[in-house]
Amino acid sequence: MELTFYIAAAVAVLSTVMVITRYNMIHALLYLVVSFLAVAVVFFTLGAPFMAALEVIIYAGAIVVLIIFVIMMLNMRQEDVQREKAWLQPSTWVGPAVLSAVLLAELVYIVVAADVATGGAVVAVDARLVGLALFGPYIIGVQLSGLLLTAGIVGAYHLGRQKKKVIHRFLQERSAAA
Repeated sequence: MELTFYIAAAVAVLSTVMVITRYNMIHALLYLVVSFLAVAVVFFTLGAPFMAALEVIIYAGAIVVLIIFVIMMLNMRQEDVQREKAWLQPSTWVGPAVLSAVLLAELVYIVVAADVATGGAVVAVDARLVGLALFGPYIIGVQLSGLLLTAGIVGAYHLGRQKKKVIHRFLQERSAAA
């Protein structure tokens, strides 16, 4: 079971890196699905089959479909892809990479410390307790996450729509001048 955890974790990290480094959004989306599935395996090996099922249903299912709709709504062109390539300079990703390395070190420490403290025993998490926690003391966090996702989608739509308005206005002024 421990080997399965490490293999799934390695797949999750590798596929997440591929999500970040792909220029084609659909390719990145496919790697994102692989990453979500690998994280679901990690949850399962840690004794949380309910969280693994939620990971597959909510993230690998619903969120990915939502991202596909946003991609279709924005309709990115080649100049947008070139601009995104310019954003991937090392000065842009060094900070997040260092912070991710710190978080990875913390995760490794927590896993090692928990393994030593419990003697390697895995305790299953009850689905009822997860639901009570999410819709009990953490209800504000759940609601704020939903609002944040909604605001991101509305913002992406607004930004994509504004560019189309400017191009349309430019073409109208150009045809009126001719």
